[in-house]
Amino acid sequence: MFEDAQLSFGSTQAACEHSGKPHQHEHEQVACACCSPVFATMQSAMKVTDLQLRDADHWRPKGRDLPEVATHTQVFINAKILTMDDGGNEADAMAIKDGKIVAVGSKANVVSQTDDTAQMIDCQGKLLLPGFIEPHFHFLPVATLGQFEDVGPFRYPTVEGALGRLRQLADAAGPGDWIMGRQFDPSLQEGADTLTRDMLDRVSTTQPIYVYNASLHFAYCNSKAFEVAGIHRDSPDDASSAYGRDANGELNGVLQGGKVMNSVIRHNLAQRDHDLASACLDVCAKANALGITTFCDQATGMSRGVSEVDLYRALADSGNMTTRLRYSPSYMLQARFDESGLQCGDGDEMVRAVGWKIVSDGSNQGFSGLQREPYLHSEHKGVAYVEAQALTALVEERLSRGWAVVIHANGDQAIDNTLDAYESAWNKGLMTNTPCRIEHCSILHDEQIDRIAKMNLSPSFLIGHVYYWGQAMRDKVFGEIKATLLDRTKACEDKGVRWTLHSDEPVTEMGPLRCIENAVTRKMWKEPQTILAADECISVDVALRAMTRDAAWQCHSDHEVGSLEVGKFADFVILDEDPRLVNPDHISQIKVLETWMGGRQVYTAA
Repeated sequence: MFEDAQLSFGSTQAACEHSGKPHQHEHEQVACACCSPVFATMQSAMKVTDLQLRDADHWRPKGRDLPEVATHTQVFINAKILTMDDGGNEADAMAIKDGKIVAVGSKANVVSQTDDTAQMIDCQGKLLLPGFIEPHFHFLPVATLGQFEDVGPFRYPTVEGALGRLRQLADAAGPGDWIMGRQFDPSLQEGADTLTRDMLDRVSTTQPIYVYNASLHFAYCNSKAFEVAGIHRDSPDDASSAYGRDANGELNGVLQGGKVMNSVIRHNLAQRDHDLASACLDVCAKANALGITTFCDQATGMSRGVSEVDLYRALADSGNMTTRLRYSPSYMLQARFDESGLQCGDGDEMVRAVGWKIVSDGSNQGFSGLQREPYLHSEHKGVAYVEAQALTALVEERLSRGWAVVIHANGDQAIDNTLDAYESAWNKGLMTNTPCRIEHCSILHDEQIDRIAKMNLSPSFLIGHVYYWGQAMRDKVFGEIKATLLDRTKACEDKGVRWTLHSDEPVTEMGPLRCIENAVTRKMWKEPQTILAADECISVDVALRAMTRDAAWQCHSDHEVGSLEVGKFADFVILDEDPRLVNPDHISQIKVLETWMGGRQVYTAA
């Protein structure tokens, strides 16, 4: 089923079939996950057969008893309901039946529309609002990486802390067990700027150790892992994927690129036992616990080729999927997706193709986002993964085929190129399937916002850039002045641009309330009292709209979710506190009490 995963992604220089330009990540410490070579090389780790795809019982959540959708009317009363509709109306009661909303308004009005068989559910004054929507994350990569230990900066701020956790795992491991880590990020963790074989050998010389860099373009291993894999000083490098070496030519444990990474990790046979079905359902459950009822995979196909769509369909057909999935196929598999006959809009209310994903540059914190001017203390301007002329041709071709387009653009020059491509299509009357998106859209100048507004484009901001990397953007990447142009939510709001917030997990973890807090306060993780560009702070009401109604619109789903209106699906979340009324620094700590998707309770804190 997964022959499409055997692609030329085993290298950090895998050529794009449209631009003809290699993906050059050699400058990066932290790159973008969406074009990482690692997911294709990990495809052998999880075995899903044709039979399993057809067998709904295989896609059954372990340890979770999911209720059926009620066929009788359920009325939620004594609630503070934010409908997020056009008028911004509030209500205190809502009735649902057969998975859809049948009434919203005052208790007296809603109850008057029901009969004696209706079930009354007392919300005890808690806040009820539409289910949150995560408009940009990576579904199968998250399901794949979930089996490995997170030793990244958000759990271990120092390198020594990460090594300490690996040591604990090694001490508890059985003979031959591999110790697997992920999310190591030297740009955020204090201490050494890399992991070496010697450092990992101090953790264990008897257990193989393998740790992924947060970028997923690098990994690190110890001597035991090299021994198991049969790798030694004289092992040859690939032309575009090399073993790191010290001044004497000895292996230093750094694995640079997909081919050498795979030369080691493929010897961890335990990965073959990873249950992808359960892992996917676990991702859905994690999202539900955060109040998410819809999420959008960006760059479908980068793990297992076009057959990922079959996986999505099997998951939905099982009846056990507890989030709606929207997805954007990757431009790197254009020919194969076209051969499959996939069209924009294919699918149903559970799984649907809604955009065509293009990656135009890298990441700013990785110094590969394409800039107008060089990075701070550098002559380097970043990397165009798709050159400007090729980008325009690709955008026009996809729009002419009826696709909405989704373009990853971090640096200001990449955003210029993206806007030029869209404007060329705009002038030719091709911008008919809207909205089209700009992903991350990190560094924005005023004139770029004007162009975005003119064409009704929609940015989605990785707001964790401000919180987690704000200090680095200011002090190491851009300098103080340019760093204030990061994630300009308020400036877009003032120009009438509709925008959203996202996590880009596995880059940062999903968490709508955390994203809202980051956008409202714009405080920085390493300087908790410092605000980056205070004039870009937005209100809680606006942030809530970005994570619900506007995210639904951006994912071409506002006709069915994103607001609590009669006829739409009963997708909603109940919160313990009102984010508008608490200290903004507390928003991320608000407890999700219940999450409902399609009239079915898919999460309860109880």
